[in-house]
Amino acid sequence: MKVQIQKWGNSLALRIPKSFALETKIEQGSTVEVALEEGQITLKPVKDKITLESLLADITEENLHTEFDFGKPEGKEVW
Repeated sequence: MKVQIQKWGNSLALRIPKSFALETKIEQGSTVEVALEEGQITLKPVKDKITLESLLADITEENLHTEFDFGKPEGKEVW
């Protein structure tokens, strides 16, 4: 696909087609890695690292469930 390079301040910019953004799961504010390899510019989405803190931050009173009893150990399970 051909896209046109535009001036953005003192830099140059290109627009990423919506279909590309959807497929690569990038959106406004996403971080991408830009590299120059053998005279070609490549872009790679940078995935955010998931941390325990970010997972725990999503727990609320509404989505917190009660303890679940899985029963007694079976076979060589150790609890």
